[in-house]
Amino acid sequence: MSNANTSKGAIPAIEAEELPKAIVRRVVKDKLSELSNADGDGGDPNNVAIHKDALLAFSESARIFIHYLSATANDICKESKRQTINAEDVFNALEEIEFIEFIEPLKAALNDFRKRNARKKAGAMKVKVDKKRKAEGTLKENENGENGVEEVDVEEVNEDAPSSED
Repeated sequence: MSNANTSKGAIPAIEAEELPKAIVRRVVKDKLSELSNADGDGGDPNNVAIHKDALLAFSESARIFIHYLSATANDICKESKRQTINAEDVFNALEEIEFIEFIEPLKAALNDFRKRNARKKAGAMKVKVDKKRKAEGTLKENENGENGVEEVDVEEVNEDAPSSED
C-alpha cells in the first residue's frame, strides 16, 4: 500500500481514519440484539452473524457520517467566530443535516456523561482531601511530640499472650 503522502513509518491517512472493527461489530450486534428483544425473539448478540462486507459498510457509513457532522459543526462554530466546537454546535449541526431525531437522545447521553464525570470528580476530590487531612493530622501529631505509635505496657501484653505450657 504505497501512498505518496505517507512518509516512512507513518500511518496511512485511510487507516488512521478507520473505526475499530471490534467496536463497530459490538455496536451493530448490540443494536440488532436490542431490536430482536423488542420483537420478542430474545436474540443473543453472539448468535448474530455479520458478514465482513456488511461490517465494512457499517464502518464506512459511520466514518462518513462523523466527517459530515464534524464539518457541519465546524462551519457553525466558525460562523460564531469561535475555534472550538462545543456540544451546542453538534446539536445545531444535527438539525442542519436533518437528523433531528438524534438530538434528544444525544442530549440525554451528554447529561448522563456529565453527571457520571461530576460524581467521579467529586469522589477523586474527596480522596485527595482525605489524604491531605490525614497527612495534616499526622503532621500536627508530630508537632505535638506524638509519634503516632501507641505505647504499650509489655507486662500487660505478656499476661494476655497464650503461654507455651498450654
